Amino acid sequence: MINKLVQRLLGNNTERELKKMWPIVHHINELEATMSTLSDASLQAKTAEFKERLQAGEKLDDLLPEAFAVVREASRRVLGMRHFDVQLLGGIVLHRGDIAEMRTGEGKTLVATLPVYLNALTGKGVHVVTVNDYLATRDSEEMGQIYRFLGLSVGLIVHDLSYEQRRRAYNSDITYGTNNEFGFDYLRDNMVVSQEQMVQRPLHYCIVDEVDSILIDEARTPLIISGPGEKSTELYSTLAAIVGRLEKDDYTMDEKQKTIAPTESGVAKVEKMLGIKNMFDREHLDLNHLVIQALRARFMMHRDKDYVVKDGEIVIVDEFTGRLMFGRRFSDGLHQSIEAKENVQVQGESKTLATITFQNYFRMYDKLSGMTGTAKTEEDEFNKIYKLDVFVIPTNKPAIRKDEPDVIYKTKNAKYRAVVRDVIERHKTGQPILVGTTSISQSEIVSQLLSKENIAHNVLNAKYHEMEAEIIKNAGQRNMVTIATNMAGRGTDIKLGEGVAELGGLMIIGTERHESRRIDNQLRGRAGRQGDPGTTRFYLSLEDDLMRIFGSDNIAKFMDRLGMDEDEPITHSMITKSIEKAQKKVENHNFEIRKYVLEYDDVMNQQREVLYGQRKQVLIASSLRDIILSMVDDIIAAGLDKYADEKLYPEEWDFAGLVAQMEQYFVPKGALTVENLENLSRVEVQEKLKDVAVRLYDAREEEIGSDTMRQLEKAIMLRVVDSKWMDHLDAMDALKEGINLRAYGQKNPIVEYKFEAYEMFEEMIDSIKRTVVTFLYHIQITYSVPVPEAEDHLQGSHEVHEEMDSLGDKSEQTPS
Repeated sequence: MINKLVQRLLGNNTERELKKMWPIVHHINELEATMSTLSDASLQAKTAEFKERLQAGEKLDDLLPEAFAVVREASRRVLGMRHFDVQLLGGIVLHRGDIAEMRTGEGKTLVATLPVYLNALTGKGVHVVTVNDYLATRDSEEMGQIYRFLGLSVGLIVHDLSYEQRRRAYNSDITYGTNNEFGFDYLRDNMVVSQEQMVQRPLHYCIVDEVDSILIDEARTPLIISGPGEKSTELYSTLAAIVGRLEKDDYTMDEKQKTIAPTESGVAKVEKMLGIKNMFDREHLDLNHLVIQALRARFMMHRDKDYVVKDGEIVIVDEFTGRLMFGRRFSDGLHQSIEAKENVQVQGESKTLATITFQNYFRMYDKLSGMTGTAKTEEDEFNKIYKLDVFVIPTNKPAIRKDEPDVIYKTKNAKYRAVVRDVIERHKTGQPILVGTTSISQSEIVSQLLSKENIAHNVLNAKYHEMEAEIIKNAGQRNMVTIATNMAGRGTDIKLGEGVAELGGLMIIGTERHESRRIDNQLRGRAGRQGDPGTTRFYLSLEDDLMRIFGSDNIAKFMDRLGMDEDEPITHSMITKSIEKAQKKVENHNFEIRKYVLEYDDVMNQQREVLYGQRKQVLIASSLRDIILSMVDDIIAAGLDKYADEKLYPEEWDFAGLVAQMEQYFVPKGALTVENLENLSRVEVQEKLKDVAVRLYDAREEEIGSDTMRQLEKAIMLRVVDSKWMDHLDAMDALKEGINLRAYGQKNPIVEYKFEAYEMFEEMIDSIKRTVVTFLYHIQITYSVPVPEAEDHLQGSHEVHEEMDSLGDKSEQTPS
């Protein structure tokens, strides 16, 4: 209470910060008259002038008022669009590296041109990230006209580009693209075998459009590049058939926690049908996990809500946007379990080659900012995870949209009947209506009911997302009725048709509350853009997921006491508040999950950064001789610690064991004997082994030539690093899968995970050293074709491949 009082007296931090920004806006306005008198050539010459001033030591902040004034004038001339003062304010927030919350229709796309131009003057590249290829293409073409007019280059990253096209796009001053494309290009860049194959530059400045969708909604889904795995797919079909025969008392399901598990009777049935004694035995750990996934696929994953079956494949439906996520698969065997349930071909399990979460990808930028219509409800998360503050930018014109209280019915059927009645009444007047649904199946139910009443309408859901932008653009025209999954068409403005304002503007009807208030706010935000009139209302039922899972019992009892029948609604602000309370609970729960996921991924991220950093050094280096000889030094030091321990007397040292181990790595058999080492001090033994290693390495280089040796070093190093990293990713997945069981032993799982992950990483680094040294000292090269460039990991010589593979097996058995 005291905090709120202090806030009211002093104004909160973001309000105080916005007040400080207004003088900058006034300064930009003062420059407008001067800029408007410049010829096109003089206005365009400003870009070169700004770059020179940066070179001379001025900062971007010093240039901001002039640069923004130049962009505003260029936009007026090129696009016929002049930035409003509040858009300038939004541009300042973005340049600072924060989030600008701007209501739908306030022109976020135009706002971005201001900080994009300013930051592109450094020549380090600016990335503008959008949620789909359509928006990336549209914005790069439309806003690109301003940048090109001012002499800056613009690139676009979309699906199916060649390597050369990607490289060119990333080398542009400004690059538009989707979060997936940027993330996957980062991963691919860290898998290439020569520096020339990399497409991205260092990550400098990024503006994320629909920042809440990308940095929060998609934060739990990692980007994964995978290759074929080795597990059989038959087991999935077997388990799908088994769980299909289970009854309700054979499993327990917690929809709040999104967990499911077999009961004792379920376990007994599964064991009997599989012909095993105990599915919890260690040998059946994998099986136990897949039984859970089969249960989840059967009873928790719903067709046309969580996924669709399209052309014989399971395609994930994004729960927030309603869009189909082509190319994405559920992990941990869940996707295969759904394929088996739906009787489509079960795709083989894949092996992870590289992975990163959006959280960790976007935190790598020197400066990150974002814009959206709805971020304030997740301000804590933006701040804690990304160190971003949220600034609510005032609207250009006063908002006059009416948000009516929720209307609640006992059953879903009664709710849908009420929705249809409302649509019929409003449609008679010609008022355009947008009906928002939370799933594909729900949008199809509403569509069927409207068709029965002969109401012409458009359906916009994940099944028809190709026509998304066109359909949503026209949703504000007279007589239009559009049914859409809540977020469909996000990023496309709904402009009101002629005479629609007089009819009350666009009517938004929500058919269910989403578990996140932000998604509901996004649906509401489709109406009332730029001071337009509009109305929003949600129709709910006690059978809706949110109501059912989060306590509608009291409301149901209240309705029964009043003797209300099925078609009689209840409208009360108390109920709306209790729904918001439930939503806040779910939001907090989801934040905790995302934070938990990030804690684990942060461990992985530190390792990823170390490994990718070292891998980059390998790509850049002209010679790896010194690095490899230092690996030999480490192997010698480890051997001495094991066989010539300083704590023991020299007569207790095991020279035979030491020689045997060195022979496994770099010494040819018989080239070094126990007699060669006896009577030497520990330091002398170390120096002798180092001398042998250097002599043999130089002899090998002389034998095959320096150029070939340099290629061989690089190719072997990259191949070994990549192979060990993939195995490490699998091992880390397995560790994460079982680590929570440590909680039963009163141990903190995340602490245990960090400790074991560190040990596993150290073991991987040691293994890389041992394997690289073994390869380089033992490999026999057979020239069946001219020696190729160091690309595609020694693709030219089969003999080299085979020898390396067999050595790979051997090297892992070497004592250490």
